[in-house]
Amino acid sequence: MPLREFLGPEQVVVDLKATTKKQVLIELATIAAEKTNIEKRVILDTLLQRERLGSTGVGKGIAIPHGRLEGLDTVYGVFARLTDPVDFDAVDDEPVDLVFLLLAPEDEGGDHLKALAKVSRCLRDQEVCGCLREALTAAAAHEILAPRIDDAA
Repeated sequence: MPLREFLGPEQVVVDLKATTKKQVLIELATIAAEKTNIEKRVILDTLLQRERLGSTGVGKGIAIPHGRLEGLDTVYGVFARLTDPVDFDAVDDEPVDLVFLLLAPEDEGGDHLKALAKVSRCLRDQEVCGCLREALTAAAAHEILAPRIDDAA
């Protein structure tokens, strides 16, 4: 599944302001709700429920919150670079400044897992993360992500 199928340039934010993990999730849920027509509260509850199972802060300043939602018909993503890093209870106890939200239909597994794997592989590349941290615009960040995620095997 190519990135452009689940993350358009309008789903990229390079200056997200938040001071807590919950605020980050609220902001991402707000963006996702506008595009998916699923209530923000439903999205947020799904993300918070997933975080209770274990943090999606994967280390090195990166978090990949994700969940499955009834009423969603395709995988959907939002990428955000935070203005200031926040504590995300990451596995390495380091604050997070790059967040990639993935949402998938409740009864769908394959595309969601493939998208999650591609995003994870892409964001493990410290060169990519460095470029994302330096991107001046959402369009520039999208152009950094798109070919790398599409090429991730």
